[in-house]
Amino acid sequence: MTNIGRSSLTADFWAAFATMLVVLPSSVAFGVTIYAPLGNSYAMMGALAGILGAIALGFVAAVFGATDRLMTTPSAPATAVLAAFALSSVHQGSSPEMVILLMTMMGVLTGFFQILIGFTRVGSLIKYIPHTVVSGYMTVVGLIIIISQLPSLLGVLHSGGFWQSVLHPQQWQFVSLVVGLVTVAGMIVSGQITQRVPSTIVGIFLGLLSYVLLSFWLPSLQTLSDNPFVLGALGVSLDGYLDTLTSRWQAIGGITLGQVAGLFGSALTLAAVLSIDTLKTAIVADQITNSSHEPNQELVAQGLANIASAGIGGVAGSGNMGATLVNINSGAQTRYSMLLVAVFTLLALLLFISVLAWLPKATLAAVLIVVGVRMIDLNALRLITSRTTAMDFGVVVVMVIVGLQFDLIMASAAGVALSIVLFLRAQVGNTAIHRKTFLNQRSSSWYRTESEVKTLEHYGTNTVIFELQGSLFFGVARELYNALAKEAQSRDYLIIDFLRVSSIDVTAAHVLAQVHGLLTKKGGRLVLCNLRDDDTSDMTGLLTQLCVVGETIDTKVLMTLDEAIEWVENKLLGHEEIDVATLPLLTVDDMELFQGRNEDTLVDLTASLVERKYVKGDKLYDVGDAGDALYLLRRGRVKIIAPIGGGRRLYHIATIGAGNFFGGLSFLDNHVRQDAAVADTDVDVYVLTRAAFNRLSTVHTRLGFVMLESIARSLGQRLRRSDGELTLLLE
Repeated sequence: MTNIGRSSLTADFWAAFATMLVVLPSSVAFGVTIYAPLGNSYAMMGALAGILGAIALGFVAAVFGATDRLMTTPSAPATAVLAAFALSSVHQGSSPEMVILLMTMMGVLTGFFQILIGFTRVGSLIKYIPHTVVSGYMTVVGLIIIISQLPSLLGVLHSGGFWQSVLHPQQWQFVSLVVGLVTVAGMIVSGQITQRVPSTIVGIFLGLLSYVLLSFWLPSLQTLSDNPFVLGALGVSLDGYLDTLTSRWQAIGGITLGQVAGLFGSALTLAAVLSIDTLKTAIVADQITNSSHEPNQELVAQGLANIASAGIGGVAGSGNMGATLVNINSGAQTRYSMLLVAVFTLLALLLFISVLAWLPKATLAAVLIVVGVRMIDLNALRLITSRTTAMDFGVVVVMVIVGLQFDLIMASAAGVALSIVLFLRAQVGNTAIHRKTFLNQRSSSWYRTESEVKTLEHYGTNTVIFELQGSLFFGVARELYNALAKEAQSRDYLIIDFLRVSSIDVTAAHVLAQVHGLLTKKGGRLVLCNLRDDDTSDMTGLLTQLCVVGETIDTKVLMTLDEAIEWVENKLLGHEEIDVATLPLLTVDDMELFQGRNEDTLVDLTASLVERKYVKGDKLYDVGDAGDALYLLRRGRVKIIAPIGGGRRLYHIATIGAGNFFGGLSFLDNHVRQDAAVADTDVDVYVLTRAAFNRLSTVHTRLGFVMLESIARSLGQRLRRSDGELTLLLE
């Protein structure tokens, strides 16, 4: 073993020892609480079940789990569900022995359900549970623990329920009150003074010490027999426990299928509760350790652990937040710390089983009450201070009411249902329209000539562009129809951009079908772009089913908004959809830049130009090249690409068509190229170098001046239009 290995093992050893000091007493407390409805004589059996659960859960989850340093132990959520089940079974007339058998079988079923949840990959959905639901869930569990333990803290020997215990002080026992309050005070004060010694250990030690001191005043406290204030003797030796366990499993064989089927609902509830609690704890552990767990594998491991726990007579459990934090903060390095906790717990059971009999019940109740109080999310109270979050606070309140009145699974279901309602309410309140513009406010990346720009500005109001956002569903359908239908009745082209749309349902798709009908009726065209077609949303498929798009339908579907705007521009300019590379070659007098020049001037100009050909994909110039030439496109199409934000990746920023020029900015200021020109088709160009231009200008001064003015005017027009669009996008 290397030095690093020894160092890690040493750290794991001491971290495991510190964690065991927390796990052992809390497991005893949880086990006692679960078995409490069966009667005082079963308290020690519950303590043993809690310890056995900690051993089995810790060992199996450590071996098969997917989260390093996650401590799996008996937990508050498991205690809340199992104690409620035991109490309900007793009220229905079941004997304590039968209740124990049913809880054992329920532990096995819970494990199988968790394994099923893991294999079906449902565990991955934990990330979608709203924070308010988690907050309400933890608060409900905390309140259930407090309510169940307060009678024991008060020392009510024959509790008739929470209110019966609280409202009748004459039933309170002085011994229990003193021991319990000392335990609570010890946990609170020690937690504020030091973190080196777990507050649970301090609290239990002080509680036990106060009990010893009281026993000098009340000698009856010094005996185990018929002592209602302590756990009492186990009643069976560890040597004979194997026979007891064997007898229990033989008795389970006599449980009817009807009884097993009756456990399905409770087992599924427990599986869901424990899975949520485990994955929530695993997420916190990941955040602290900068790691990442696999939720479905973890649930399979938790299921195996709960089956193993039930198999040896232990209680069910889950990932324990408190024990996990102690393990990590104590310096645990690997999952060996989890195995060592199980080993230390087993050794403690073998060596100190007799000491457990003297643990005061009030001390264990006090420990659980402190745990319950710490589970209550007091931060949720802040939600009520704002109108925007008051409804979220209502979710927590409803979960608390439902959880206390019924059970945890119904509380979780109510919380999720209300969160969905609030989400839908928020979606309905949001607009589905991100931006509405007209074509005379926007342009494609195609650099048009001055005459084409004037035409587009004149007819631009006949085309409206809607950029939609969010989820298009029935809640926004009316707003969407009112906005689109109004424009469809008065425009020739309606462009809809789905770039920011996450999903679309049938109702919203039907709205688009209605809008398409309105446009078709008046001879207009619907243009769609950025439709999402992937595993999460098949927009094209849905719109095809509703006859919005299709081979026989005139709706135009394009990849990007730039392509959609370009397509409409070409329609307004009367450009046919043909291969531009096959068009006739333009001459100098066809260029807008030189229109109006006399014939002699054009002859000299032509002599100064160099004719070049490029095939599709060739670079006419690249970023960093000398900017000493102006390019005049005679035929074909060229794309201008440039880096953005100092990066190396090049982005398409403009398209140049025949009759236009490019490379003018560097031609004017003589700086190196900041962009690249790539042939999008086979192209033919005129190239006018700076040297040739200077020679031409000495002969035709007026031509040189007009050329520079025309280039500057075109560049200024492009810049002005770009500035206008940037301003529009910032609104």
